Amino acid sequence: MINWTYLDNKDAIEDVVVQSYKQPCLIFKHSTRCSLSAIAKHRLENDWDFNNEELQPFFLDLINYRAISALVADRFAIEHESPQLLLIKDGICTYNVSHLDIKVRELHECV
Repeated sequence: MINWTYLDNKDAIEDVVVQSYKQPCLIFKHSTRCSLSAIAKHRLENDWDFNNEELQPFFLDLINYRAISALVADRFAIEHESPQLLLIKDGICTYNVSHLDIKVRELHECV
């Protein structure tokens, strides 16, 4: 089971950056209106086998927090996609995938 930390304010992005110097952080950008995003989320949650010491997972609801999603794209110099998975290490995005390319198995290779 994934113990999500929800990104629901602008300051939370910098909290991710700070945390990423202690341990890798994951941001999952999810659209609650998209069936493909729901599939990606379901697969991610079903295959999740990380513990909180290995990887800190953050969840961003794109519908309710679109402005925060734009900040994420700017802060980490990535193009917005949905669904999208970002791995943040030492303050930078080191892994970025979207749609059905979101897989826990591949994430293991990058953490």
